[in-house]
Amino acid sequence: MQISTSYLFDRAVQQMGTVQADLAKTQAQIAARKQVLNPSDAPDQAATIQRLKSVIARQDNYGKSLDTIQTRLNAEDTTLSSANDLLVRVKEIAIQSANDTLSPANRQALGTELKGLRDQLLSMANTQDSNGSYLFSGSRVSQPAFAVDAKGQTVYQGDQTRMNVVVGEHRTIPINRTGSDAFVSVKRTDANGKTSGTGFFQALDDLIAGVNSSDQVAMQRGISETDSMHQGVLLAQASVGTDLNVVDQQTSAIQDTTLNLKTTLSNVEDLDYASAITLMNKQMLALEAAQSSFAKISQLSLFNYMK
Repeated sequence: MQISTSYLFDRAVQQMGTVQADLAKTQAQIAARKQVLNPSDAPDQAATIQRLKSVIARQDNYGKSLDTIQTRLNAEDTTLSSANDLLVRVKEIAIQSANDTLSPANRQALGTELKGLRDQLLSMANTQDSNGSYLFSGSRVSQPAFAVDAKGQTVYQGDQTRMNVVVGEHRTIPINRTGSDAFVSVKRTDANGKTSGTGFFQALDDLIAGVNSSDQVAMQRGISETDSMHQGVLLAQASVGTDLNVVDQQTSAIQDTTLNLKTTLSNVEDLDYASAITLMNKQMLALEAAQSSFAKISQLSLFNYMK
């Protein structure tokens, strides 16, 4: 009889402990609003949750990279748009200066304006982003794209590197245009019929010198070369616009992917609140029943049986 009573007592204690543990787990899940509190509770489910979180974090990093790229491309677009406006004015002055009715003094006044426009264009070609990096220097972002060389000519001193940033699985986007792509050299044919390249700012300097000296040949050549320079800036601006469209499309794709991943993660990780509350109520009733049974079992003894 002593063995039977001890057995019943131990079973009642074990049952109450199990119900209490289940109730405590359900209450903890409700408090955390999560299905899995410890990886050991559901290893496969915990692994899935961790994998989904890792993929979501990677998508967030891609999104941040796209924001950075968009900021830089917007800076390039703004700069090239302003350069485009200045070159329109340069061509207007070049055409006006070639008018035979103008006096040398009038041309020198136009030359002064051209010099101001040329300096503004140089400043734009050496534009820096918010981090202090030069936009049009290729990978040499710590130095100005254009500078004066030993001969006193303004030349491109960046490189031809196009930098790419990863913005998705197997997807990259270029984030820069080189100065030689945006502020292009022009083809010039000399008196002997030999064609060579002349730098963007050297062509502007030659035009300014021609206007100041009333050199009709230099002015006519400058009008033609201004068209080439203007076309180069327009093409670079179009390239920026294309990249910005790609950024918008990739941003939208990442947002859709992230939304789907978060929905899947919610289904795997988040707790069904209504079901959890119902389960908790059942467990509380089971615990009360177990406690009531234990109270009765604990009063049993051989003497009570003999009565």
